[in-house]
Amino acid sequence: MYTFKPEPIELVEVGPRDGLQNEPDIVATVDKLALIGDMLGYGARRLEVASFVHPQRVPQMADAEAVIAALPDRADATYIGLVLNKRGVMRALATRENGRRGIDQVGCVIVASDTFGQKNQGQTIAEGIAENRAMLRFAKAEGMRAQVTISAAFGCPFEGAVEPATVLRIAEELAAEGPEEIALADTIGVGTPAQVGSLFERLGKLLDGRIPMRCHFHNTRGTGIANAWAAYQSGVRIFDASLGGLGGCPFAPKATGNIATEDLIYMMEGSGVATGIDLDAAIAANHRFAEVLGRELPSMVARAA
Repeated sequence: MYTFKPEPIELVEVGPRDGLQNEPDIVATVDKLALIGDMLGYGARRLEVASFVHPQRVPQMADAEAVIAALPDRADATYIGLVLNKRGVMRALATRENGRRGIDQVGCVIVASDTFGQKNQGQTIAEGIAENRAMLRFAKAEGMRAQVTISAAFGCPFEGAVEPATVLRIAEELAAEGPEEIALADTIGVGTPAQVGSLFERLGKLLDGRIPMRCHFHNTRGTGIANAWAAYQSGVRIFDASLGGLGGCPFAPKATGNIATEDLIYMMEGSGVATGIDLDAAIAANHRFAEVLGRELPSMVARAA
């Protein structure tokens, strides 16, 4: 007989950053802020709102500081900024100067392949480990909360399969710096539930409860939601998702959007897993933002209502 004891999950809404970074037309700052307001309205309390990258590399994030300066000052919200190097951490810290709220947490990133790492952020794996260790130490020394994501953890668009041992070695190195979380990201959406379950089980044993695990899935091959469920069954309780399933990586050919917030919430709530998210309000937010972009968003649940 099947028995299941559900535990609640935490959503990290990555739509304002990962969801928009690959959009071909620039989304206005005011529209980004309205989107973030809608996300807070449907219950999102951790939001990745910007990335501190060079605007020539990712033009959609050129207004990062303007967005952050206008964020609602809510005590119950955590605002995350993506950083790829120490310069990015310094920009995140600058958002808190002169008594401003600014960014609450930086999200550091390392790529689990040399080729993709060099294309994405100019770093080999070895260089990425060194840079991320330095970022984590610097952020913590400056009083900034910090977590880390290992991207391309299930496959690289240039090198193909990524060995689990490579991912676990990176995780072990970075765990020594005490990040608030370690996430595994399927950046190109190539993973399957069996692979996801196995790797997160191994990561869980490595971390041994010292550091929470988080997952980040893209739905390029239609396995994203199944992978999220496999991660849940392997002990993950923190999930990245993007409203409407928006997203993609400018440096990963053919990679499509993140798993949709609405689809993740529908699956979890329907399985008895509390999320703290109002699904109807999320669907309504999807439809409003679809008008901004001028097209229907990929989320299956929002389309089916």
